[in-house]
Amino acid sequence: MKSLTKMIAGGLSAVMLFSAAACGGSSGEAADGSSGQKVTLNVWGWEPLLKDVADAFEKENPNITIKITNAGTATDQYTALNNAISAGSGAPDVAQVEYYATAQYALSDSLKDLSEFGAKDYSDFYTPGPWSSVNINDKIYGLPLDSGPMAMFYNKEIFDKAGVTSAPTTMEEYYEAAKKIHALGSDYYITADSGEPAPEELMIWAAGGTPFKVDGENLTINLTDDAGTQEFAKWWQKLVDEGLIDTKTKRWSDDWSRKLNEGNIASLTIGAWMASMLDDQAPDGSGKWRVANTPTFDTKATNGEDGGSTLAIMSSTDKAEAAWKFIDFAAHGKGVKIRVDKGQFPADKASLSDSSFLTKTDPYFGDQKYNEVLSKAADDVNTKWQFLPYDVYARSIFSDTAGQATLGKITFKEALKNWQDQLVEYGKQQGYKVNE
Repeated sequence: MKSLTKMIAGGLSAVMLFSAAACGGSSGEAADGSSGQKVTLNVWGWEPLLKDVADAFEKENPNITIKITNAGTATDQYTALNNAISAGSGAPDVAQVEYYATAQYALSDSLKDLSEFGAKDYSDFYTPGPWSSVNINDKIYGLPLDSGPMAMFYNKEIFDKAGVTSAPTTMEEYYEAAKKIHALGSDYYITADSGEPAPEELMIWAAGGTPFKVDGENLTINLTDDAGTQEFAKWWQKLVDEGLIDTKTKRWSDDWSRKLNEGNIASLTIGAWMASMLDDQAPDGSGKWRVANTPTFDTKATNGEDGGSTLAIMSSTDKAEAAWKFIDFAAHGKGVKIRVDKGQFPADKASLSDSSFLTKTDPYFGDQKYNEVLSKAADDVNTKWQFLPYDVYARSIFSDTAGQATLGKITFKEALKNWQDQLVEYGKQQGYKVNE
């Protein structure tokens, strides 16, 4: 749907434009660098380790130069990318795109289908969650770069103090643990949620929810009757009604970090990448924290994916062959090990099953083999989940609609209905046929 280009540009407020120097090179360059002519690929991405991957790639492909433009944040990059798409010029050859935003760009014809390069043959290489996120309408719109299967990071010292002797494995056990932790004092909570799309949308995913279905220009949005969504709503309503969740502290705020550090927020259900970041947020927690699988909402183990990104080739590039060489190296070749060795959580099965990865320990987590837990978390991701083709917009209105329930202003059923109504109306405005 070409009309979605305008929609994408409107999904985020304008923050910045990349300089004209980031535009694609001349069309006279060799398409893949094999002829001896020099090729420059413009790559937009925010992850610092892309530079290490690019350096290694250039040593093996001396005719291809990788020019990386780092926007600083994914949001800033999307703004620049949206502006370039709307203008019809200035887009890069390759862009790093988060999984939740991939459908937006793919369904607006902004990303190249990689099937012509044999990408469909890579399905067994990647873990289920990342692969399902780039496989849209049976076309492949990027190669998974990393992943963020959800897991529960918990402060064992606080759990033990509250009499919670083992990590909860079900939502019933999670609820009972929340009551015991809050009994330690009015400022102790099992977790914090101020009505943000993460963790709530992701917990719906983990509950086995499939509220969004995309079939070309036909959408189904069913938050009010979807079983997984309502199962999440039931438990979160119970926790909020009984005051067992900190609903005032926003994630990633200074107050959030302080409460994690002091033990007032006793656990997080968050992406696996938190294993490399928790010590920055809670530096005094060394030896106290552990990792467990996401509590299940029923007897079947399902999980969600929190974050992660792909390397995608823009449809506008005239250097697709060289671009494919680079993303194949970065996300399917030697670049995978470069990034995993430096702490990135992998999206491929081989890395997750590697003994050196699985047996890795860290004093911060009490020398637990935490990657064994995170590898299991990746296997359990619900692959039936689909993102809306305007999920960036959906998240932008979440706090003012679905998130109001967490603040106790309305019920979860009412809040989810409000979110659904706005998503349906927006989809119709973008030219979709929307069913509820």
